Formats: sequence, structure tokens, C-alpha cells
Amino acid sequence: MKVSRRIGRMTRHKGILPKLPLTSLMDVFTILVFFLMVNQSSVETLQQPKQIELPESAVEEKPRETVVILVGKDEVLVQGVPVARIADIRADESAEIEPIGLRLEELSYRVIGLSTQAVAESREVTVLADRSIPFSVLKKILSTCTARGYTRVSLAVVQKSGQST
Repeated sequence: MKVSRRIGRMTRHKGILPKLPLTSLMDVFTILVFFLMVNQSSVETLQQPKQIELPESAVEEKPRETVVILVGKDEVLVQGVPVARIADIRADESAEIEPIGLRLEELSYRVIGLSTQAVAESREVTVLADRSIPFSVLKKILSTCTARGYTRVSLAVVQKSGQST
């Protein structure tokens, strides 16, 4: 019996397996690798401004996302907004600094997004103070924070080079 051309072609190509689309699989794996690399980092660091020299200490805990008060040599910034000058704080006899307190209250009421809400609800403050700042100024800043309801206060330090976490 004579076999038609079509049936002959089908029998010849029947043994070939279909190829896997490797390009799309490689794309998926590449995206997965980048996603895992970005979300894997568990180390949170505060950016130390160049104009501030933090004291060194043995660090026991990793920093959390909190309200940041930056105490430079000339002025005080709360979440990046200048609120007071160091000379004015030293000259003032009161135990609290009113502009810092007002800015802290403003931050607790102005909540935008989930991360900002978590920071506002935690009522935590991290103080980055230059090591040359007098303790009397630092004490006024800390008492202002606790008077406005921010009872968990952390002082930022530089981890000593000999210690590893």
C-alpha cells in the first residue's frame, strides 16, 4: 500500500520533542532573584550627616524607623525641618524647647501612608547629636520629647570597629 506524502512527513517528525521556551523561564528566574536580593536585607542604618560626628559605643540593638531629631553644631532639625538654634536653646532657661515640641505634635497628627502611621503610633524618637553638644542642651531636647509623649528615646551612636553583630 502506498503512503501519502502527508502521512510520511508526520511519521518522520513524530520522534522530535517540543523545545521548552527557556527565554521566558530565565526572565522569571531573573525577576525572582532580584526580588529576593532587594527584600533580603535586614540591616537598617541611619544615614549619618557629614556635619555631625556621632560618639562611639557598643551597639546592642539595630535601629528602627522612628522620628529623627538631628542636633548639629548650630541648629536642631526634626525630620529634616530646622526648628531651633543651639545658641537660642542654651540661652533659654526653660526646661522644654517649644519649637521642637510643636514640630513633634505636628508629626503625630500629619500621618500619610502606612509607614508614617507606624512611626507616629510608635512614639519613638532617635536623636543624632554631635559629640561636641553640651549635655544641658541634649537634656532639654530629651525632656521636650518625653513631655510631648515620645517616651521611647534612643541616642544614635557609631558602632565601634572591633565589634561585629
